[in-house]
Amino acid sequence: MNAKDDLGNAAERMTGKVKEGIGKMTDNERLEAEGKADQVKADAKKAADKVKDAFDDGTK
Repeated sequence: MNAKDDLGNAAERMTGKVKEGIGKMTDNERLEAEGKADQVKADAKKAADKVKDAFDDGTK
């Protein structure tokens, strides 16, 4: 995992948190759900990067 991937995942997660918060404040269920989905997507990417790194470390 490189710094670019880390920043991208962090930015996507933060965007999701903002969307979720705005959705809650405005009672917009669609925006809230979209924000939660963005966070899950970022977490999944991070997990996949960790698995990839573990595999790469094990094959060296």
